[in-house]
Amino acid sequence: MSSPERIPDAPIDSMFLERWSPRAFSTRPLPDQLVRSLFEAARWAPSCSNEQPWMFAYGVSESGRAKIADVLVPQNQVWAAKAPLLMVIFARRNFAHNGKPNAWHSFDAGAAWMSLALQAHKLGLVAHAMGGFDPEKAYATLAVDKEKYAAIAAVAVGYYGDPTELPAALQERETPGNRSAMTEKLLVIQ
Repeated sequence: MSSPERIPDAPIDSMFLERWSPRAFSTRPLPDQLVRSLFEAARWAPSCSNEQPWMFAYGVSESGRAKIADVLVPQNQVWAAKAPLLMVIFARRNFAHNGKPNAWHSFDAGAAWMSLALQAHKLGLVAHAMGGFDPEKAYATLAVDKEKYAAIAAVAVGYYGDPTELPAALQERETPGNRSAMTEKLLVIQ
């Protein structure tokens, strides 16, 4: 599968260009040290008032991964169930220090996800975040309090696998995506 050349609009570290979200995963297990390294990177993400509102419900055992795969939409189950690490990211809705609503909980959980994704890339792994999961089923299956936490995303992490093992429609999409021009995402205020 050839992919389009990814050329930045300004100089950036190569990890941003090299990191992408494939769907082809190897079933090769992840050593515990790598799994801990991923979550350690997420732990150091910035957050509002240093609240660190994220929680990763994850599975590495066959039964744990099966529970998490079960909350994914069917089209994501097809490929993500092969990943040796599956998780759902949750974010605590209220500040721990005063109980008031934390309007930035999702933003902060996103920062933790990006830290995890970049650490995965540094470790020679791939990570793919998904919106295609059933939050209600995630709360019930994973025994997470819906009133306390917001279900943000599901994630598959592992070694890159053989893309020819994917269904044909997904094989066609198994290439790093490009990005819109930076000028399309900026609003300059004068």
